[in-house]
Amino acid sequence: MMGYYIIAGLIFLVSMIVSNKLKSKFKKYSKVHLQNGMSGREIAERMLSDNGIHDVKVISAPGMLTDHYNPAKKTVNLSEGVYTQRNAAAAAVAAHECGHAVQHAQAYSWLQMRSKLVPVVSVASKFSQWAIFGGLILMSMVSVGLGQTVLLIGIIMFAMGTLFSFITLPVEYDASKRALVWLENENMLTGSEHDAAKDSLKWAARTYVVAAIGSLATLLYFLSIYMGRD
Repeated sequence: MMGYYIIAGLIFLVSMIVSNKLKSKFKKYSKVHLQNGMSGREIAERMLSDNGIHDVKVISAPGMLTDHYNPAKKTVNLSEGVYTQRNAAAAAVAAHECGHAVQHAQAYSWLQMRSKLVPVVSVASKFSQWAIFGGLILMSMVSVGLGQTVLLIGIIMFAMGTLFSFITLPVEYDASKRALVWLENENMLTGSEHDAAKDSLKWAARTYVVAAIGSLATLLYFLSIYMGRD
């Protein structure tokens, strides 16, 4: 199990580095005030309107970097630091979340695929670790055959989460692309403001990349254990 702890430790370390970098970028670009004077809420409402979306509400959500689009309730949820603020970071995040709303309205295939996986992944993620470690314990203490079966079930459930994390990548990158294209085409930002928004979204996307790679590395480790025991 030492290999698992090493992988988990490395993933945690890289995740912390990227997360802290994202926070520092957000803090830096929060000081780049928009010349148009628009808040994150106003940016979001404008983007939704320009894309012909009138049934999605823009609301405030508590916390920092808690921004997300809720397709079930059709709400763009902007964190407190985005909803009222008038800076490049807020504009980037607000437009990005509206990018998801546009994806939803246009039936973007990757978003639809991810949405269909949500119920399955939510259940699998709760039990995958229990099944994996339970299988390992059974293999070493009770029955190798039974342990292998339980371990394989856990690996399959964990693989669903890994698949979900990789499907999330094109969804997030596409939402950022839509956001930046709209911000540029509508002349919402100056050149320096646009560069700041682009850099903010770049680091936000990297958090998803790290999560996906980390999940894949962990999955391959568990598979190696199973194949080695088989």
